[in-house]
Amino acid sequence: MRVIAGHAHGRRLKAPRGLRTRPTSARARESIFSRLQVLIDFDGICVLDVFAGSGSLGCEALSRGAARATFIDSSRAAVRAIESNLRALAMEDRSRIINTDVFRALEALCAENARFDLIFVDAPYRNDLSDDVVRAAADLGVVAPEGWIVVGQSKRAAPPPEPPAGMVREKVVTVGDHRIAFYRRPGESAPSGN
Repeated sequence: MRVIAGHAHGRRLKAPRGLRTRPTSARARESIFSRLQVLIDFDGICVLDVFAGSGSLGCEALSRGAARATFIDSSRAAVRAIESNLRALAMEDRSRIINTDVFRALEALCAENARFDLIFVDAPYRNDLSDDVVRAAADLGVVAPEGWIVVGQSKRAAPPPEPPAGMVREKVVTVGDHRIAFYRRPGESAPSGN
């Protein structure tokens, strides 16, 4: 695995050992980021990489100009791989790793009033918690106004989650074995003047 674009373009990424982690393929990452680059400006955004695994999605966003990335994974092996990748790419000072259950992590981020402009949810195919994670992120308010959630699933999985209240599903694409859904939280309306 390599970083696709940005200041770390071409740099190698390590994946956790074993079969429990399924890194997002280069083709799927390229498809995700080529679509995102016409939707958002990466400069200065805050990113959340849920079920981070190797951290490839968060590292890609940092390489493209994101200000900060938070990585969530409950696996110690995944955390070691993320730490190694962040060190190798000199991104540790713009990153945070949370090594716990995703729902506990989201509740802690909510308690800190953390808001993210871009959230990646790439749950394990065998235990696809995408729907629950998208709902929790929306309900807990960790999605910033005009923020995006990108969900990666197996193309054979159940249909992508319906958007929770306050979110809109903008598009769904299939790339190889991946189905990728893009959700957006519309901006808050400005008060009307009299």
